[in-house]
Amino acid sequence: MKLTKKQQDFADYYIELGNAEKAAIKAGYSKSYARGNAHKLVANVSIKKYIDERMEKLASERIMSAQEILERLSLIANAEIKETVVVANAEGYAEVEKPPDFKTQIQAMKELLKRYPGNDKLLEQQLRKLTAEADIAESKAAMIQSATDKSTEEKLDELLGKISEVIDDK
Repeated sequence: MKLTKKQQDFADYYIELGNAEKAAIKAGYSKSYARGNAHKLVANVSIKKYIDERMEKLASERIMSAQEILERLSLIANAEIKETVVVANAEGYAEVEKPPDFKTQIQAMKELLKRYPGNDKLLEQQLRKLTAEADIAESKAAMIQSATDKSTEEKLDELLGKISEVIDDK
């Protein structure tokens, strides 16, 4: 059975609003009819079928395909896609775009590798190398952080102590 224009409008507004009474009023039904009979419109077989078909179509448009997922993972793995992060600065806060960090890239690569049955040894070695680089970068960041936690005086004392040790050894 074909829907009338008013029924189709009701179904479209119902999908948009999620409220049968408001959808009926917006579609052109009177407030008194909408208040007492909107639930009957939703229960109407033809309208329900139309709503179900539209919802299925909307869902398929919103859900990523396997190809889109693989393409997005590849962009992340190759650091070709940026993410926006909020950072504190002298003026307050700012949004900055940055490439994905090593761990995120590695995770994307692992996800890509899962989809290829004959895991190539070269890819595994590249992944190992990237993991090692990520670990090194984290270690350097930790060292820099701990170094900045020390006062200048402590750093000088430590340096002078090491120089004294070298001189005493000779």
